[in-house]
Amino acid sequence: MHVDHLLRLDRLDLFLVWGDEALLGQEIAGVTATDLEDPARFLQPGEVVLSGLVWWSRDGAAAKTDRFVSALREAGAVALLAGEETHGHVPGELVDACRRHRVPLVAVPPHTSFRAITEAVYLRQWGELNRHPASHHALPENVRLDLDRALDRSATAGELLDRAFAHLGAPACHLLTASGRTVARTGDTTGLRAREAREALSGTRGTTLRIEAEGTDFDTWHLHLPEEGQVPPRVLQEIAELLGRHRRREDRHRAERGPATTRLMEVISTPRVDPGRVQRALASCGLADQPSYTVVAAALEPDGNAGADGVAALAEALGHLPSTTFTVALGDDDAATAVLANGDTTHDTAERLREITHLIQSCRPESTWHVGLSEPVDASALNTALTQARYALAGARTAAAPSSSRVARLRDLGGLATLLAGVPASVRAIYRETVLGPLTRAGRGSGAMLLETLEVFLAHDCSWTRTAEALHVHINTVHYRVERIETLTGRDLSRLDDRVDLRAALLSR
Repeated sequence: MHVDHLLRLDRLDLFLVWGDEALLGQEIAGVTATDLEDPARFLQPGEVVLSGLVWWSRDGAAAKTDRFVSALREAGAVALLAGEETHGHVPGELVDACRRHRVPLVAVPPHTSFRAITEAVYLRQWGELNRHPASHHALPENVRLDLDRALDRSATAGELLDRAFAHLGAPACHLLTASGRTVARTGDTTGLRAREAREALSGTRGTTLRIEAEGTDFDTWHLHLPEEGQVPPRVLQEIAELLGRHRRREDRHRAERGPATTRLMEVISTPRVDPGRVQRALASCGLADQPSYTVVAAALEPDGNAGADGVAALAEALGHLPSTTFTVALGDDDAATAVLANGDTTHDTAERLREITHLIQSCRPESTWHVGLSEPVDASALNTALTQARYALAGARTAAAPSSSRVARLRDLGGLATLLAGVPASVRAIYRETVLGPLTRAGRGSGAMLLETLEVFLAHDCSWTRTAEALHVHINTVHYRVERIETLTGRDLSRLDDRVDLRAALLSR
């Protein structure tokens, strides 16, 4: 592995501060982390050096910096990776010293851990060793053959873990997803709650190794051992590679089931459902002959649609629900959509999803996750349930919805704003134009003024005095503007029905 290879790993988010092409092509032999002012005696040739720059201070900065970088150069270090967390930046004196001594300098942002960099280096090196002939394998040959046979006969992840670690005394080990769901664990290992597992993955204790497979932010697998040093690194890497093969096989099988799930979604999306087609579609997804079903629709914001990541997020969330059978696909409205065979009430399902919402969002903190659930229905009413789920999702995504309603059932939603969220955008646009169009065409500048007055007047329960105070105008001005609004729209603001019409039109903007 070269220094340049390290810079290309997007997940580390490293930034090259200084270094030319020749220096970046140097081979990395290892990694050392240090904050000693003179680390020379602890360094080996070919290493990259990780430093949080705790040793650096403005007092005598130039001399300290030169001594530190020259020690790296004399020891044969191939690069310095400087953490930005301590000082908020890489000091200029350090840049100058690295350029002077020709030591490549790379900035490490605060959100990237030194452990992640170390694992990235050794993961690449171990992977290259594993491509050598069998004599270079770290696992005993009988163990490797046993694991290969188990993998060929589609053993579970739990069985693979037990077999892989048995010859090492069965140390505690968890196979976890990025959201903290336990995929498997070795025999007597104490189970982790999802929150604890998520904290373990983001903490500094133990050993964590990412399983190389096509995972997303939400469902990537991680091998986690609570205690460090129990398993030789190369042995652990070979076990991780085996689990990667198992994961890739699972992903292929899931992809093979994809068309069946897509057909189910197409069948229940039609206005008039053919019961026979529904039953056949459910059977192809392993969901036939269940007493009731719930449809779940979910979307990631700010994108507004789901895509593959949205489908993965919903599948991962439902995977946290014990003994729940489901199938997930991308709906024709670009929302991730799932059909669940009910083991719990819809209320219980919604509550469990609310409990794990923060785990799903922690995998992608810049996004917001919204979910809508239908009421339980039999197979013949799945098209109705799909409409309900989409409507609940639309209500959960409105600005008026409280954060507690990011996972919503129909009965959780209240208010005119959430009601209108389920109305198609084209219908809302026509209604808005029909009711408020005369105001928008009232004249240059006048339309915006009248719309503002209407909104404030309704928001203050049609109080002339409070509206005048809010708009900083005379009360007679409010009377004049309201009369103008009534004339243009043909509505009487003293009547409740007309007030509701105008309020609904405003909310449809």
